[in-house]
Parts: sequence; C-alpha cells; structure tokens
Amino acid sequence: MKSKIRRCNKDYTYTMSERCPTCGEKTFIPIPPRFSPVDKYVKYRIELKKGVKLSC
Repeated sequence: MKSKIRRCNKDYTYTMSERCPTCGEKTFIPIPPRFSPVDKYVKYRIELKKGVKLSC
C-alpha cells in the first residue's frame, strides 16, 4: 500500500487520512505531480491558467 502525507487546506495540519482529524475537511497531497516532457494535457493546463475557455 502506497501512502503519502496529506494536508488540510483549512487549518494546514498534516495527516495520513483522507479527512482532517481536527476540522473534518477533505485533505490533499501537497506534492506537485511529476513533470513529463511528453505531456498530452499541457495545452489544457495552460489554457486553464490563462482563463481561456476550453472548446472540445
């Protein structure tokens, strides 16, 4: 089983569970995803950062 440390966005506590033990909010993994030079979704992330509406 692979487990990573997670962080609560509300009170910034670190935990290993899906929910924060102090406030009950959903936690997330604070580590960014690995970079890949062959990224097929880079176009969508750039458009999302610029605020451009995606047309599929």
